[in-house]
Amino acid sequence: RSGKLTPSQVAKNIIAVLEDCDKSTPPLRAIVQWDQEQIMLMAEASTVRYRKKCTLSYLDGIPVCLKEEFKVVPYHHRVGTVYLGTEPETEDATVAKKLREAGAIIIGVSNMHELGTGTTGCNPNRYHKIPRNPYKPNHFTGGSSSGSAAAVAAGLCPVAIGTDGGGSVRIPASFCGVVGLKGTFGRISSHGSLPLSYSTVSVGPICTSVADAAIVYSILAEPDPLYPYGLKQPKATLSDMCAPDLKGLKLGVDWTFFKVPDAVCALPVLYSAVEHLQSLGASVVEVSLPEIEEVRVAHVICILSEMRDFLQPDFNKHFQEMNLETRANLALASQFTALDYITANRQRTRSMRFLQEIFTSVNCILTPAVACTAPRIYESDLLTGSSDLSFTARSMRFMQLGNFTGIPGLVVPIGYSTAGLPISFQVMAKWWDEAVLLRIGLKLEQFRYQTKKPSIYYDILA
Repeated sequence: RSGKLTPSQVAKNIIAVLEDCDKSTPPLRAIVQWDQEQIMLMAEASTVRYRKKCTLSYLDGIPVCLKEEFKVVPYHHRVGTVYLGTEPETEDATVAKKLREAGAIIIGVSNMHELGTGTTGCNPNRYHKIPRNPYKPNHFTGGSSSGSAAAVAAGLCPVAIGTDGGGSVRIPASFCGVVGLKGTFGRISSHGSLPLSYSTVSVGPICTSVADAAIVYSILAEPDPLYPYGLKQPKATLSDMCAPDLKGLKLGVDWTFFKVPDAVCALPVLYSAVEHLQSLGASVVEVSLPEIEEVRVAHVICILSEMRDFLQPDFNKHFQEMNLETRANLALASQFTALDYITANRQRTRSMRFLQEIFTSVNCILTPAVACTAPRIYESDLLTGSSDLSFTARSMRFMQLGNFTGIPGLVVPIGYSTAGLPISFQVMAKWWDEAVLLRIGLKLEQFRYQTKKPSIYYDILA
């Protein structure tokens, strides 16, 4: 607004950075498709709007990227594979369209775990390669919205859009030390993304701050006639988000679930974060989250069965072109029966009823974000990929409840491990109540007394 900087100048900086970051050793691999001409066209149009003082929204001129799971003109809709998206897209996904209408500058599409089938972000195929964690480049970003989190953490853009069926926004946001919001199921349209799992996947932003996430959420969250799951939603609000304290809020904690196996180092900072929220006037209420093991198994049955159903033709026709881990997961999924899927969905109904009851006495549920920090990348991962089911289970421990029942979740970085890797905290709320998550998230940000600059970081305003 002051005119000291224009979207065009920022866009030129980003193009220079995009050229540089994949020549570095190792290459960042956050953005996998970008087009200099497209970026400059959007930036120049935004520059004119700022000059004329007729900007379209708070996102006008702001650089954003979208996970390759979304259709974005004129890029290839590869969804992390080598065989999909053989032709450039001619139609935008709803979120891409809305971002353009808001004046945002789409700097490209971001890397992802092949077909969203894992939580490391490890994708060794020729179009993608393995995105690096900006805090420690020899560690994974988390997945499946891997490039989205890496792009935001490395400063390429303050906003990225991801999808989350088993923690795919919240895990990479946590591992890369940025903010990740999984909206209520149906809140943000996923029309124009590959429908990998129709009952567990939500769309959400990965951002540098909670305020940024709130702005993006307020622009993207509304019914879309092309996406029936979100048609009956109440209006998205940011009510009380900026209240000075948390008086009157009841925060539910299941301490048995909260205690993270194998991550003793993170517990003190997590407990301190809870105390910080109490010091702002919130009260902590002990709750019991029933049948968590059943939720874990049922979620896996639902998401893998739906993915296997949708990808059956691909599995038969493109088996040899898939990563080894994708083949293994889809082969595992083929072992589930119709009876397993029906039983899992009965569990979903039970779990949603339990949550309905819990949310009559608390405003939200607090948990750690991920039960571990970002894992190391080994040489063999670069060639053949990585498959570690015990890590997948550990990384999804606190994620699955939100995907299985459709409640929203927000992860906020609160500190660092002794090795310098980010540690994050998660807040979940009842359906459609993202506003309370953002209110608590702003206060969690104040708890973090320092933000360490990642070892890979670009200042696109310089």
